[in-house]
This record gives sequence, C-alpha cells and structure tokens, in this order.
Amino acid sequence: MPELPDINLYVEKIDERIRGQVLNDIRISRPFLVRSYDPPLSAVNGRRITELRRIGKRIVFGVEPDYWLILHLMVAGRLHWHEGKAAITSKHKLAAFDFPNGCLALTEAGTKKRASLYLVQGAGALAEHDPGGIEPLECSCDEFRAQLLRENRTLKRALTNPKSFSGIGNAYSDEILRSAHLSPIKLTSKLSETEVRSLFDATRTTLERWCTVLREQSRGQFPEKVTAFREEMAVHGKFGKPCPDCGTTVQRIRYKSNETNYCPGCQTGGRLLADRSLSRLLKDDWPDTL
Repeated sequence: MPELPDINLYVEKIDERIRGQVLNDIRISRPFLVRSYDPPLSAVNGRRITELRRIGKRIVFGVEPDYWLILHLMVAGRLHWHEGKAAITSKHKLAAFDFPNGCLALTEAGTKKRASLYLVQGAGALAEHDPGGIEPLECSCDEFRAQLLRENRTLKRALTNPKSFSGIGNAYSDEILRSAHLSPIKLTSKLSETEVRSLFDATRTTLERWCTVLREQSRGQFPEKVTAFREEMAVHGKFGKPCPDCGTTVQRIRYKSNETNYCPGCQTGGRLLADRSLSRLLKDDWPDTL
C-alpha cells in the first residue's frame, strides 16, 4: 500500500500538473470504486482544482468552491499521467480524470478491488474521512510520545495505527523499527525515555530520507513505479537476506496477508520471534535464536 513518502510524491506531481486546471470530466469504468452518491460526481465537472493534499494515505483534490474528491488507493491502486485522453477499457483501469492538459488514470491490479473514491462538500464532511493520526514529520517529540503511549500496543501496531500516526504502514514501520533497533513486538508500556526518543528520531529520519529518495528517483517525471518493496530497503521484503548493518539474516512474522520483517541482530538481541503459522506447526521444535 502506498504510504506517506509515496503519497506525498503523488500529491506533489499531481499538484504540478492540475492545480488551477479545470476538471472536464470523471470517467468511471468500475462503479464499485465510487462510495458516495450525494453530491454526484458530475457536480465537479467543469470546476477548477484549487489544491491537493494528503490525509493519512488518502489523496484529496480540492475543487471549487468547496468540494473534495477523496481517493484511497488501498493496496494495489496506482495513478498514471497521460498527456492525452486515456482509454479505460482494460479491466485494471478503474477511472480517468480528464483535464485540458492531460489525463490522470487510476488502475488497480489483482482481483480484490479495494480502492475507493468519495466526493463530499464542505470542511466538515472532509474531516469525517480523517482517521485522526498526527503527522509524524510535523509533530514534536512530546506529541509523538503522547500518541505512542496512549494505548499499550506492540510498536508495530502503534506505528501503523492511522488513529495515532498519519501515513505509516507496513513497509516503512519495518524500516523505522530497524533503524531504531527496536523489536516490532515490544510493548509501548515497556519503552524507556531513551527508546521513545530513538523511535521518534528514527521515524523522522526514515520518512524524510525516503521522501528525498523517491523524489530524486522520479527525476521530475510522474512516478510510475510505486511499490512497497524497494531494493534500497534494509529489512522490508528482505526475508532471508542479510541485514546491511550487521549481516544477520532478516526474519519475518506472518499473519494472514500481512508480514513483518525484522533483523534479529539489530532488533531482538538474536532472538527469533514466533511466526504465527510456522511456530504453531513446529511447537517445541521452534528455535529461540538463530
């Protein structure tokens, strides 16, 4: 799922192309995409785009005078910019937003179609789509601490809770925790003040670094390779490969469709965390360490 660095890049590149432009038409090929009905999408046809912003993992288009298009890409949704009008006849193409200078197309790979599009009117209606998490690149350490310790959860769960922190998901939480040298299953109530500060610094450093990396990789072009798995990542998607810092083999915890990657050498003192499926199968034969 595209997260804060990826969504920020999308917002920047879309803003460069359509701010101040008139939205000529929204073409929808898959009706399930649209999750609202009042006002209808046709209400914004012929109106000007006033701003682009991110709310959590959502991309928000401000349309005059006070309309808001809210797009959630979910796991497999991706955006593409075309200089001319784009066809949406392919089964993966869900919608197209037509402007005088080009077309923004929405695709979603796979069979599970989860992407969503809402149109609301007014600031109050827009606020209802905000999960409420604070912006990790804008908050102070005290604000970060308050959100982190609000509930006793594992660090992985705390970081990816959209009601606590805005825009952090599975991929970047793995990278943040590895950078902070903290176990993904450590409880927030067990954190020392030093560890809280280390996690705050790692969160800012990791997200800022990836915002910069993705911006440089796009080289002024529209981002076409948005993915949660990148070669430069230290642990996310690196199961079985050596940690770039200590060389320890990266491990994983799998639960349903989610996977947490971590380095035992950097994060758990060499301890292997129980995998919910494999450790139950092996029971007493599950090793404690590498």
